[in-house]
Amino acid sequence: MAETTGSGTTTGGAAPRPRKSSWKYIGPGIVVAATGVGAGDLVATLIAGSNFGYTLLWAAVIGCVVKISLAEAAGRWHLATGRTLFDGWASLGRWTTWFFVVYVVIWGYVYGAAAMSSSGLPLQALFPDVMELKWWGILTGVVGLVFVWFNKYAVFEKVMTVLVGIMFVVTVYLAVRVTPHLGDAFAGLLPVLPDEEDSILNTLGLIGGVGGTITLAAYGYWVNAKGWTDAGWMKVMRLDNRVAYITTGVFVVAMLFVGAELLHSANVAIASGDKGLVQLSDILEEEYGGATAKLFLVGFFATSFTSLIGVWHGVSLMFADFVERYRKERVGAGDEALSGGKALSGEEVASGAREKSVPFRAYLLWLTFPPMILLFQGQPFRLIIIYGVLGAAFMPFLALTLVWLLNSHRTPREWRNGWLSNGMLAAAGLLFLVLCVKQISDQDWSSFF
Repeated sequence: MAETTGSGTTTGGAAPRPRKSSWKYIGPGIVVAATGVGAGDLVATLIAGSNFGYTLLWAAVIGCVVKISLAEAAGRWHLATGRTLFDGWASLGRWTTWFFVVYVVIWGYVYGAAAMSSSGLPLQALFPDVMELKWWGILTGVVGLVFVWFNKYAVFEKVMTVLVGIMFVVTVYLAVRVTPHLGDAFAGLLPVLPDEEDSILNTLGLIGGVGGTITLAAYGYWVNAKGWTDAGWMKVMRLDNRVAYITTGVFVVAMLFVGAELLHSANVAIASGDKGLVQLSDILEEEYGGATAKLFLVGFFATSFTSLIGVWHGVSLMFADFVERYRKERVGAGDEALSGGKALSGEEVASGAREKSVPFRAYLLWLTFPPMILLFQGQPFRLIIIYGVLGAAFMPFLALTLVWLLNSHRTPREWRNGWLSNGMLAAAGLLFLVLCVKQISDQDWSSFF
């Protein structure tokens, strides 16, 4: 296949032509940063700032570094092997397929409702007399569906970049507006635990909650969708990934500044969850006027809606990849290492055909319409418990399977993990395993049965 613009493919199976990292190629990193940082992440960081001031600034920074290592590993797998992440998971055994299927079905159902509600909240606050929250949520879900349905990755990336620009301007403006004490902020970079019960678990929760869950796994798919399909793009991908989590770090640190200065100093508490951001807009209006409050709500909407359309696109790509592999296995073209068949490749994702496929669009519909039931009826208790457990289990699953894949014969020797990558992924796996155990133990299992 001849080399094409924006793609790393070469003729005759020759070695990929190395490329220098360049800012002009940046794109998938912006998408993963925008998708990974949702309203829930911002309010969690805001509450950390309101409770502890700048004490946990170091934890937010470490959270970004941990996610850099995970996203880099996912992107490196796609580029080094030319295979998709789901193809790698499938090579580890059928158990990975079952976990993924159960996860994306239940997680997608509950997340769809949460994402629509989160995107509708700032719109309802901006236009309180127009319609109820559930209708704003339904509107955002349908708009997201139509947008992703009719556009391929290139347009999707451009829109995400614009929305990230809005998020960046708003969060940085707020951080400057509250006039942070830079001396205290720099002191917060020293690893110190808050003087309270469960401070270690709360700190680990902040580290683990900085930007991204399944969107980290989707990063490799966005890398391929961009047209990066071989190891010649490795340096570009690594720069792109660093930009992603530096951007994430800016969002998180800015909101921690706001929490530390606006809430902590005044001893003001806000609710956890997305509604805490609506409360913050009321506080901003009292302190700085209606224009600042409305600007914040616009940034709140950009934050929520980028997470919505990011998941609508990225996780649908992953689901389409799963269905394609299942179809090939049914016709006798399974994993090449096991059965001699052709492995699923990044070039198939890069072609854009997956974004118009029936499985892609079927999962889009699953994310959009069935969750609307929850907007009217509330979230069923048992389903929420299962959702919480599966969500907590996904990150250790991702970290530990990446360690497995990137230290095995499945990855070319040149691109296998070094000591730093192994250390970071192992630390991430351990971190998320601890958080997973805590999440499971915190569930009200007595009421479940």
